Amino acid sequence: MAYNNISAFKTEYEFELPKGYVDADGNCHKRGIMRLATAADEILPGRDPRVTTNPSYLTIILLSRVIIKIGSLENEQINPKIIEGLFISDLNYLRKLYQKINLDEDPRIEAVCPKCENKFFVDLRNLD
Repeated sequence: MAYNNISAFKTEYEFELPKGYVDADGNCHKRGIMRLATAADEILPGRDPRVTTNPSYLTIILLSRVIIKIGSLENEQINPKIIEGLFISDLNYLRKLYQKINLDEDPRIEAVCPKCENKFFVDLRNLD
């Protein structure tokens, strides 16, 4: 079985924090990139002693694994201490983004016209 369309879906998502991470020098970092989570991103933090003693810490470790850029900070520079330093509004924004890109299913359903029997997709995000 060939997987030729592996690049056909998006794996990295740009974001802009509502307030921004303020580093030790007072620089505000607002724009960043989050990648899709892997199974390891979900499983490995459960072994961390900080998570076993405080399950709420899972979010901190998980986000530090999947955020690959915040402002001028990249990859290894983004660690749990950086995520701990975020304002609550920014942490909540990143939680929601994580949920959206990793857990949301396709918001479309297939429908059939009752008159002509034509099949089409309805995007559920546009329904009020």
